[in-house]
Amino acid sequence: MLKQQIENYIENHISENKIELFDIEKEFAEKHQLLPNGVAVAEKAFHIDALERCNKETEELISAETPTFLQKPISYLKEQANEFVYVESSNFELIRMDAVALEFDDVFETYTALFGLKLQKKFGEAIKTYLNTHLQGDNAKYSVMFSAEDGLWDVNVPLDYLEGFSEAKSFEEIYNMIYRFFFKLVEEIEEAQ
Repeated sequence: MLKQQIENYIENHISENKIELFDIEKEFAEKHQLLPNGVAVAEKAFHIDALERCNKETEELISAETPTFLQKPISYLKEQANEFVYVESSNFELIRMDAVALEFDDVFETYTALFGLKLQKKFGEAIKTYLNTHLQGDNAKYSVMFSAEDGLWDVNVPLDYLEGFSEAKSFEEIYNMIYRFFFKLVEEIEEAQ
């Protein structure tokens, strides 16, 4: 699963004995000895395929944004409570996530990530166990539901309960935090196999 994905990624993206990886991917590749000898690893930039601000009620597009928008603090969503931010990134494909929507839930007063996770239905208990173990705080309420129609898990996670979360962090930092958190989830599920 993840090991094969990383192996394929390295094989397809290595150029002139160099490759770009996130720190978490590099750690995984080194742990599983997936990097060929002599390959230099550079820090991978977060790549955006689509970045949109949308109306929470109608889901209509408010504005397509440029990557500079990612430098804004996530507190933007609290200030613009009628909006959510939708991001598609090829980075997510490696851990089998689809696009991620971020919003501020004014009922529970939490920042929330919503996305699909392409893991088999049989991994439901493992996903819930991971979330119960790794979300910080007693009030960490999340939702995971398998969609047989789409063949993926619909995930709704309060970001406030991720270790290191702060509403002063930029969208880019938050997307990296989400990636790292769910990379570890997929890694843990794979290692339990």
